[in-house]
Amino acid sequence: MSDRKVTVIGLGPMGRAMARAYLAADYTVTVWNRTPEKAGDLVREGAHRADTLEEAFGAGGPVVMSLTDYDAVDAILDRVPDAALAGSTIADLTSDTPERARRTTERMSAKGATHLVGGVQVPPPLIGTPDAVSYYSGSKAALEEHRAALEVLTGLDHLGEDPGLAPLYYQIGISMFWSGLLGYVQGQALAQANGIGAEEFLPRALKNMDFGYFLRFYAARIDAGEHGGDVDTLTMGRASLEHVLHTGESSGVDGLLTRALIDLVGRGIAEGHGGDSLTSLIGVLRTHRSE
Repeated sequence: MSDRKVTVIGLGPMGRAMARAYLAADYTVTVWNRTPEKAGDLVREGAHRADTLEEAFGAGGPVVMSLTDYDAVDAILDRVPDAALAGSTIADLTSDTPERARRTTERMSAKGATHLVGGVQVPPPLIGTPDAVSYYSGSKAALEEHRAALEVLTGLDHLGEDPGLAPLYYQIGISMFWSGLLGYVQGQALAQANGIGAEEFLPRALKNMDFGYFLRFYAARIDAGEHGGDVDTLTMGRASLEHVLHTGESSGVDGLLTRALIDLVGRGIAEGHGGDSLTSLIGVLRTHRSE
């Protein structure tokens, strides 16, 4: 067995995938989870289950954390003796807000630990595959020190020393991810209501969801503040969405998502952007306040 060591804290689907990637790479893997029984399969595969958090943090090598949110991270920090934290490097792949990541970095720093904040860009089955990438922010020196261990999981995209950058980029991507996939789910509800199977529609769905051309087209214009309606307009967009709504309703498909989109486009039109591109909604979204 190699003398390379790593500890994985948090054994949900992502944590288990990470622990297995390290085992496959011949690392000495220590695992800890709030519910110890979740470590059973990993122990049988060669991991060591720490009985205490102090043992987990003292096992050697970087500590990789994959938890639900920073409430869970704080709960762990409340239980770990400062002496166990001191000198450790924690690659924290927990999803939460940029501000909470910054506060946790300050808290860990005060205890003598280095906090690397990360955001994994792939689902658990793709951990350890060649195209997998994670965002990281925080100490570049610590990232370089533990690069080999972290690259067992994914490629690294270091965004800067500000610990809030990785969660910020991550949440931007998650906003796009959920919006896009919910659109796919709505489309498949409409397809299914009309007897079209998901596999049958799949090649069309892949083309429909390939936004590469549009993203490249809009990016420079957004940065330049250019939202002219030379290619698309909000008025055109609302008409198109209304056709989707009517088709769905006639097929017995709930139009909740489409109505929300029509409402957003309608706000833009009401603010005088009817003849502008859909990218003009960026300004509408930035200035919107709940009533």
